Amino acid sequence: MASVIRLYVDHPLGVGQSVPLNREQSHYLFGVMRRGVGEVIELFNGIDGEWLARVVQAGKRNAILLCESKSKPMMLPPDLWMMFAPIKKVRTDFIVEKATEMGAAQILPVQTDFTNSERIRQDRLQNHAVEAAEQCGGTYVPPVMELQKLSKLLDGWDDRHIMFCDENRLGEAVALPQQPGPWAILIGPEGGFSPAERERLEAMPQAQGVSLGPRILRADTAAVAALALWQTSLGDWQ
Repeated sequence: MASVIRLYVDHPLGVGQSVPLNREQSHYLFGVMRRGVGEVIELFNGIDGEWLARVVQAGKRNAILLCESKSKPMMLPPDLWMMFAPIKKVRTDFIVEKATEMGAAQILPVQTDFTNSERIRQDRLQNHAVEAAEQCGGTYVPPVMELQKLSKLLDGWDDRHIMFCDENRLGEAVALPQQPGPWAILIGPEGGFSPAERERLEAMPQAQGVSLGPRILRADTAAVAALALWQTSLGDWQ
C-alpha cells in the first residue's frame, strides 16, 4: 500500500472545501509520485489542522483536491525562537529542518561579529521548513525570517528569555531556570561569540548562558542539542 502524501497548502481547509495545487505540487504528485484522480492526500496550512482531501482533478501543471474530513487538530509549538548564525549552506539547511521538526515557533538567522555568511536565501530556507513539516507530520510551519544583525535585534529586545549556548562554559553544569513565558535559543557561529557580544548577553537579565556538555559541538549539532535540552526542561516534551 502506497504511503499517504502530505502537502502544505496556502489555502483554507474545511469540509467540502476545494483546494488548488500549484504547478510544483501538481508535478510532484502526478509526475513524480504517479498519483491520480480518487487518491487521498493529507493537507495542512498551518492554521486549520490536517485534512484528508481527495483528488478530483489531476494534471501535471494544476490540480484540484476536495477536503473530506479532519484527520489531525492544529498543534501549535511552544513560544520558542531559534536564533542562529548561518554557516555552510547544507548545515544551515539542517538547522532549519531540525528546528521545524523539534518545535520552534520562529526561526531567526542572525549575523554576529564572527559570522562567516553575510547573506541567506530566505525563500529557500522557508521551503526547507515546509518540507520538514510535511515529512514529520507537523501541522505548523515556522516562519524563517530574513538575516538580521544580532546587535540590532538585541537593541529592541523585550522580556523574552534567552538561552545562549556559550562554548566558554564548556563542561559547566548550569540548569535552566524554570521560568514560564516566551524563550529564544541563541547559537553562535563556528568562531563563537565575540567578547563584546558575550559581555552584552551576560549583562542582560533575560539571558541565561549554558554549556552543552564537555565537548565543543559544531553549530548544527549544538542547535539540535540545545533544542532537546530546552524542550525536555521547559517545552512540550515534559
